[in-house]
Amino acid sequence: MPINSFLYPAPSTPTFAYNVANSVRLNNADNAYFSYTPGTSSGTTFTYSMWIKRGRIGLNGYLLRMVASDNSEADLIIENDKIRIQEYEGVSGTNKWKYITNRLFRDSSSWFHIMYVVDTNNGTAADRVQLYINGVRETSFSTAVNASSGAVSCLSKGEARSFGGKASAGSFDGYMAECVYVDGTAKSTSDFGEFDEDTGIWKPIDVSSMSLGSTGWYLDFEDSSSLGNDASGSNNWTSNNLAAIDQTTDTCTNNFCTLMSHHPSASNFTLSEGNLVVSKSGAATVGLFGSSIMLTNGKWYYESKITDLASSERSRMGVAAYESVTGTSTLGASYSGFEFTGTSSGRFSLNVAGSQTEIDGFNTYAQDDIIMWAIDMDNSKLYVGKNGDWFNYSSSATGGDPTSGSGWVTNNTTILAAPLTVGYVGHGSGASDSTEVKINFGNPPYAISSGNSDANGYGNFEYSVPSGYYSICTKNLAEYG
Repeated sequence: MPINSFLYPAPSTPTFAYNVANSVRLNNADNAYFSYTPGTSSGTTFTYSMWIKRGRIGLNGYLLRMVASDNSEADLIIENDKIRIQEYEGVSGTNKWKYITNRLFRDSSSWFHIMYVVDTNNGTAADRVQLYINGVRETSFSTAVNASSGAVSCLSKGEARSFGGKASAGSFDGYMAECVYVDGTAKSTSDFGEFDEDTGIWKPIDVSSMSLGSTGWYLDFEDSSSLGNDASGSNNWTSNNLAAIDQTTDTCTNNFCTLMSHHPSASNFTLSEGNLVVSKSGAATVGLFGSSIMLTNGKWYYESKITDLASSERSRMGVAAYESVTGTSTLGASYSGFEFTGTSSGRFSLNVAGSQTEIDGFNTYAQDDIIMWAIDMDNSKLYVGKNGDWFNYSSSATGGDPTSGSGWVTNNTTILAAPLTVGYVGHGSGASDSTEVKINFGNPPYAISSGNSDANGYGNFEYSVPSGYYSICTKNLAEYG
């Protein structure tokens, strides 16, 4: 089953009878991971199931890892954008089993389900270790070392294990949800998900009543104060380098917009915090990150702020017609869009095919000010505000109102052309100062002091969402997009 590259056109959205409330966001640079030391088990039969959404592409990340005292090793890892399963025997220095997929997993816009099943007592050697992606068995491997009959994983030992990784070189970057380990049973895909009868999309089902065995566990990440809590019992994990802000509502049943990690190519740009934070350091340059969900119609809201504001640097955020920037990593001559440029003075600019016009706006901008964005794709209107006040462009003052329709920027359909990429970040040339921009599409990578959602209850924003506008997520897209 293919992994989508980005969510445009808007995908068919399945109806979820079961909704996953929360996920955890792991940041590679933080070395975030979970650790646990269980009791002993047989090690010949187990099932591991999880949903993930990748952040930065190209980074390796452990989805399950154990290094035993005899140097034996059990791994499930995304490595070089492939999935590797390996059981290494430390004493003999040989592999009990090892598989590396031919397929690459480079999508940072979509959630997908991984199920790893082991039953070394199976009479068919090729069936003793199985990998499923979105309910379909993976059969194409560049390396395939089958397990011998009755082979025992080092996971049978009552020793420490982890997932997420314990070093930056192997720390997973992105989101995880519905992590389930079943001790002693080889489960089938139907125990964890089903294909939607209308769309054919693989979707999760409720696993809360599943029998998991003596050392089994289920992490649903619904307790922000104890992210490693075992929702099925008492086999709790310890969270390391994680905080309550790392709990999110971006899940496999409601996928929120993020920035795309494929752009730009400039090496001095770095994405972090689930592709919601962009930082730049080093030589002056210009680049942009497009969004994983691009808009064609409907009314949408998000917020952003510059948290590292250099007086001589230009940190941009805004919206852009995707077709005008396709194939380039810079805000090139053909770029069409609207941007806020965050310097100490702050300014707004319209770009139409490279022709830039500055617009009167806020006279000052302080670090950590929040810029509000309301996009009306149905009427080709864009509204921008700061710290709760909407700007009225007709009078160069506050008082614009997305609900009444006053204060909108432009009805230029070149700028607000579908598909529209939103929340893009570009850092301007002219200085080598460091800058940082954070985007909140509803799952903020920074603390929110108030807390506001849209009319459907989705998103967590600092300021009130205008009536009729919605956070950019797949559940809202299914209704309004």
